[in-house]
Amino acid sequence: MTRPSRTSQTSAIALAGAVPAGQAADAMGEAGSRDALVRLKAALGELKALSVQPLLRQAVSALQAEDHETGGRLAIQALEQDERNGFAWYLLAIARERAGDFASSITCYESALALLPNHAEIANDLGRLAFRLGMKPQAEKLFRHFLAAQPNHPEAANNLACAIRDQDRADEAIEVLRPAIEANPGHAMPWNTMGTIVTEQGDLATASLFFDEALRLQPVFPKARYNRANIRLSMGDPQGALEDCDVALAGVRAEDERQMMRLSRATMLMEMGRAGDGWDDYEARLHPQFAGATLFQAKGKPWTPEDDLRGRRLLVFGEQGLGDEIMFANLLPDVLEALGPEGQLILAVEGRLVPLFQRSFPQAEVGAHATFDVAGRSIRLAPFLEQGPDPDLWAPMGSLLRRFRRSLGDFPAAGAGFLTADPARITHWRAVLEDAPPGLKVGLLWKSALMNSARRRYFSAFDAWGSVLTAPGVTFVNLQYGEVEAELAQARDAFGVEIWTPPGIDLKQDLDDVAALTCALDLTLGFPNATVNLAGACGASAWITSAPGAWPRLGADHYPWYPQMRIFKASALGEWGPMLDEMGRALAQPSRQLRREPA
Repeated sequence: MTRPSRTSQTSAIALAGAVPAGQAADAMGEAGSRDALVRLKAALGELKALSVQPLLRQAVSALQAEDHETGGRLAIQALEQDERNGFAWYLLAIARERAGDFASSITCYESALALLPNHAEIANDLGRLAFRLGMKPQAEKLFRHFLAAQPNHPEAANNLACAIRDQDRADEAIEVLRPAIEANPGHAMPWNTMGTIVTEQGDLATASLFFDEALRLQPVFPKARYNRANIRLSMGDPQGALEDCDVALAGVRAEDERQMMRLSRATMLMEMGRAGDGWDDYEARLHPQFAGATLFQAKGKPWTPEDDLRGRRLLVFGEQGLGDEIMFANLLPDVLEALGPEGQLILAVEGRLVPLFQRSFPQAEVGAHATFDVAGRSIRLAPFLEQGPDPDLWAPMGSLLRRFRRSLGDFPAAGAGFLTADPARITHWRAVLEDAPPGLKVGLLWKSALMNSARRRYFSAFDAWGSVLTAPGVTFVNLQYGEVEAELAQARDAFGVEIWTPPGIDLKQDLDDVAALTCALDLTLGFPNATVNLAGACGASAWITSAPGAWPRLGADHYPWYPQMRIFKASALGEWGPMLDEMGRALAQPSRQLRREPA
C-alpha cells in the first residue's frame, strides 16, 4: 500500500470560518453494534445460572430493536437484583449512550470494565465514548487495550489510529492503519479512517480515493459517504456534496451523527445560495444529542421564528467562535426594529466584545456570557441577568438568522457597518500611524492561533505571501496576535519588508481598541478571523481570503455580511498561490480599489 505524502503547503493562510462546518465522521463502531449485541447475547446464553439472565436477554433484545429506553430499564432491574453484574452495567452504558446521556454512560462503562476486565469490547466502547467527549489520550489507552486483546481486529486498529490522529500524530496513525488494511483489505472501516487522515494533511484528491474504496467495499456506509461529501464541497462541488450527504443521512442510525451530518448539510445548502434551508439545518448544532452542542440556559421561553417580538424582552446569546459572534450581529439592527420602542434587547456576548457592542447598540443591555463544562457538556449562561427582570424570550444569535437573513435580499446593501468603534481611539490610532513608515497603511493577518492537524489544510506557507508583501508603496501593520517573531524575521530576510507592530495594544485582548485600529488603517487584509470580522463589521476597508465551501458567502461572489469587503477566492483548497498573487497585483495597482462597490 502506498503511503500518502504530506502536502507541501501547510502553514499560514487560514480560511477559518470559510470552510465546511462538518467534522470528519470516524468509523469507530457504535454503542452496542449489531455484531456486539449478538456476541453478548451468546455469552449470556452460556451463563444460565445467573438469576438475572432473562432480564439481560430481554435488555439485549430491546437494544437490538432500537428501544434504548426499555433496554436501560431492564438493565436497571437486573442491577437491582445484582449490583455487581458487569453485563448489566454494560447494557445500561449502551442504553444511556444511545439516549445521549454521555456522563452516565461513561460511568456505567467504567463499572462494567472493572467487573469484566477481560471483556475487551467494553474497553473499546469506553474508549469510543471518551473519544467523542474529547478525551483523546484516555481513548488511546483504552483502544490499545482492545488492540492488545484483538490484534487482528480492524476496528481495534482503526479506533486507535483515530485517537492518535487527533493528537496530531498523523504519521503514527498511518503506521497503525497500514497493517490493518493489509490484513483486512476487504474491510471498509480502515479505508475511511485513512481518508480522514489524508484529508487533514490537505491531500483531498487522495482522500477522495480512500473514501471511494470504502464505499466500493461497503456501498451502504453512511460515514464514508458523508466524509466524501465534505471533500466534494471543499473541491467546489456543493451539489455533489449535498447528494452524498443526503444518502448518508438516510442510512445513519446514531442521533449525534445524524445531527453532525445535518450541520454539514447546512453549509452545503448555504454554498448553493439556499440560505433559508441552510439556517434551518444549522439548528442541528443545538440538538442535545449532538456531541458538540452548546446548551443554553435562561429564563423565559425559547424563541421560535413564529414569535412576535413587538414589545418583548429578548435575550440573545452570542455563540460559536468570536468571529461568528461579530458576523451574526449583522442582524441585530433588524431585531431592534422588530422589538419596537416598547421592546428590550439583551445581549450576552464574549466579555472582550461588551464595550464595542454596548456602544454600537446603546438601547440594549449588554453583558458577558459565561460558559461552563458540566458532565462533558458545554453550558452557556447570562449571569449578569441574575438580579434583573427575566426575559420573555431567549435565542442563540445564529438561530435568529432563520427569520432575518433567509436570502441575500435580507442583507443590507450598503457597507457602512453595524458596529461602532470608539471615535476617540480612531483619532488616537490615526495619530500613531503617522509615526509608521510612509505609504498605504495595511493591517495584516496570516495565521490562526489554533494550528493542529485538522486545521493545517486551510493554511499556506508564509512565503506564499511574497507577492502581497512586496507590493510597492505599502506599510504593513501587524494585527496578528500570538508568536509572530519568526514570520516578522522571515519578512525582513526573505522579502526585505518590515512589518510594523503598533505600540501599546494587546491584539488578542483589547478588541475594542483593535476595532478602532482597523478603522484608522487604510485597509485590513487576511483570513476570516475575529480581527477581519471586526474591520468588516465596523465598515472599514477589508480584503478577505476565501475558498470552495466558504459558507459565509451564501453562494454569492462577496460577503453579504460586509458589503464593502473584497474577496479573493482560491479555485480549490490548497491552491493558495494564484489567489495571493491576485491579491498582490490588486494591492500594487496605483488606483487600487480598497472597497468593493455594491452592484
